[in-house]
Amino acid sequence: MPFVIYFYVADYITCNCKLLAIAMTAMDVDTGALQRKQSLYQSMDEIFEIQKEMYKGQQYSQIYYIRLHLIRTLIHSLLPNWKPHLPVCTVLGLEEGKECIIVGTLYKHMKLKPTILSEYSKERSATPLVSPDNFVHPDDTLVLEDESGRVNLKGNVLSPSVYVTGNVVALHGKETDAGDFFVDDVLEAGLPPQLDLPNKSGEDKYVVLVSGLNVGSSSSNPLQLQLLVDHITGHLGDEKEQQSASKIVQVVVAGNSVKVRHGLLNGQNLASKDQSKLSEPIKELDIFLTQIAAGIPIDIMPGYNDPANFALPQQPLNKCLFPGSSAYNTFRSCTNPHLFDVDNVRFLGTSGQNIDDLEKYSEAKDTLEFMERTLRWRHLAPTAPNTLGCYPFTDRDPFFIESCPHVYFIGNQNKYATRILKGLEGQVVRLISIPRFSETGIAVMVKPSTETRVFVSLPEDKSYFPESIADRRLCFSVYATGAISTERSDDDAGFGYLLIVVMGCDGEGHQIWWWLLKTLAFEEEG
Repeated sequence: MPFVIYFYVADYITCNCKLLAIAMTAMDVDTGALQRKQSLYQSMDEIFEIQKEMYKGQQYSQIYYIRLHLIRTLIHSLLPNWKPHLPVCTVLGLEEGKECIIVGTLYKHMKLKPTILSEYSKERSATPLVSPDNFVHPDDTLVLEDESGRVNLKGNVLSPSVYVTGNVVALHGKETDAGDFFVDDVLEAGLPPQLDLPNKSGEDKYVVLVSGLNVGSSSSNPLQLQLLVDHITGHLGDEKEQQSASKIVQVVVAGNSVKVRHGLLNGQNLASKDQSKLSEPIKELDIFLTQIAAGIPIDIMPGYNDPANFALPQQPLNKCLFPGSSAYNTFRSCTNPHLFDVDNVRFLGTSGQNIDDLEKYSEAKDTLEFMERTLRWRHLAPTAPNTLGCYPFTDRDPFFIESCPHVYFIGNQNKYATRILKGLEGQVVRLISIPRFSETGIAVMVKPSTETRVFVSLPEDKSYFPESIADRRLCFSVYATGAISTERSDDDAGFGYLLIVVMGCDGEGHQIWWWLLKTLAFEEEG
């Protein structure tokens, strides 16, 4: 049964030889019989790669036209089962009082949406204006546009707080005497078709999803990150934990892996000391990735903070940034968004920019609802290129969702959340919101062959050592780790303990031993 593991810091005291012996005994595990599971992996990132495209000053009208053509074709195929008795009209062909269906792209007029003029007024104003986190306003209105023209939309069926600029929909209604279109009903493209899940092989395999490592930031903790690496590579815990780790067949790092101080980038010329500060987080990240790549396939996606292009789709991080991990053929630098199969189970994910932008220009109860909307709209980034930067494609729209994934994940969110989304044609999608690891200590473990999954929460408490010791900036290292005991009840819930023995030196060179006792709580995750 799957379970949720929480690590809590329980206590710390000066360690003695007896405790050290307990830790070393816990680590005395015969791992010779353990073999890591293997899986069939296939990347489909070609649709997000910018290869032969050349920028020749083109604008974004072409990508909007392609999006309208793709989704309108799908919607037309749904009309016979929706309202077959109604005619389909263009905006220019509307007649007052005559019911019909129009299909086009929505544009939302927003009172609070930032513009270049408002940015200029901020510079000229003595009192700086405060920008809200969400730009939705009760006075927002929607317009539908096709090749023939545009028309203002009225009625309570189509809520401006739900839809954003770039959505392609079909509307049932009629033109009013004021020249507006009164909406009676709305039809979206709906969930795309989905490949059947493969038959269960009988083997449990896991894919680890983690995001927001933010190496180099004040919220990142090297010990916490090392615990994650040790857990994935099977160097943490007793035999049961190591058996579980041996079933991990893929690791995906979903963006924002490093964070450098942007103040260092303001000047044109960098001093050698500042150059070192910029490169240090990437070097540290490479050390962690190398430990994983030595035994497990790992994909790394670029994010907003990473040294990659700004506009979506973000291209793979250059492998020269990772001299250690890129030496292994298990290391893959991928695009954002990222599309791949593991044992014929389809994964689709982003580093979070598409959902973060939706949260600014529409409203929903949680991140998962935004994710569901993108699937039902058949588009990963509907706000691009209006408010979300993207490349001006002229012959395709790579964000169009042609096939429904089995697992859809979004990185760098505020908290962990997951649920199942089911479609009318039998589609089953696992939606996963991955929180920032540097702030929450949470990584997600997905079992692709079933609809169940687990997540692992590493320590949230950043105060691993007494303040008096931490203030001395000690050099410390994890000397030994091990699970002292584990108790499980019949309902697959229980608790255990994890002991971490640490050795350090104080300011006078004296060795100090202390130990960290962590309580592990197991909880079933549906």
